[in-house]
Amino acid sequence: MKIPEIMNKRMSFSFEVFPPKEDKGVKSLASALDRLYECEPDFISCTCGAGGSNEGRYFEILKMLKDANRCTPLAHFTCIGQTRESVRNKVDRLKEIGITHILALRGDLPEGWDDTRGDFSHANELVSFIKAEYGDDFVVAMAAAPEKHIEAVSFEADIAHLRMKQDAGADFIMTQLCYDIDAYLRWLEMIRAAGITIPVDVGVMPVINKDATLKMTLSTNGCSIPRELAELISRWYNDPDGFRKAGKEYSAKLIQEYINCGIDGLHIYTLNKSNDVRDILRMAGVHAPRKKRPAAVEE
Repeated sequence: MKIPEIMNKRMSFSFEVFPPKEDKGVKSLASALDRLYECEPDFISCTCGAGGSNEGRYFEILKMLKDANRCTPLAHFTCIGQTRESVRNKVDRLKEIGITHILALRGDLPEGWDDTRGDFSHANELVSFIKAEYGDDFVVAMAAAPEKHIEAVSFEADIAHLRMKQDAGADFIMTQLCYDIDAYLRWLEMIRAAGITIPVDVGVMPVINKDATLKMTLSTNGCSIPRELAELISRWYNDPDGFRKAGKEYSAKLIQEYINCGIDGLHIYTLNKSNDVRDILRMAGVHAPRKKRPAAVEE
């Protein structure tokens, strides 16, 4: 069953992983995936390096996910350095190994770059190209930032671009991390008013490491840190173990609050930390296998 179809029936549940930098890390990730499969995700997404860096392990992990036949694999795909021909070649390769879902991204520009240095400047162009070339062979997701993309000049401009991606053929939205649920709900109201009707998969970044939390919010994505999270960071600033314990509790509560908002999907950015993620899901009460759910793996 395709991911948007699952979202139209019930809340989807999924994870994100990334390819390890070294070959020896692949075995460790394989073990982590086995632990994540026990949570019965509908799909697992795999990130890719800008411009195709780490490409070999990226395809290796996607094939590993497909061969496991435990959930639907979703491939991240960026515009960085991509020509139309390179996109065809890579999407054909994804098709060969049985991948049917893609997250189309512009991607973070490498330091010193002021454009993508390819045939596609924005994700809506990539969405349009994949849909024109492959039709319904692929479900294409698009990214969104509930607190506004850091490079957008305004919410209005950012949401207009989201509408362009939907109109180009995107099938559902995957959001950036957002710890401010009120901000998420305001954004959701704004995009619906703008005619963006496709399902929204909410991305949650677990709070398990102080430096990673600060990096992902402040130095990378421009996301806000609510008062409760700020107090947690201050209280456990020099105590990594205390921070991890308190962060897991905070993350579990955040997940419960999002679920209570009636979200279409819950997507956990695991940072390949499967044990911590499973602890958080147990605390949130969403770890137990579901007795009845549509099959996520397509024949």
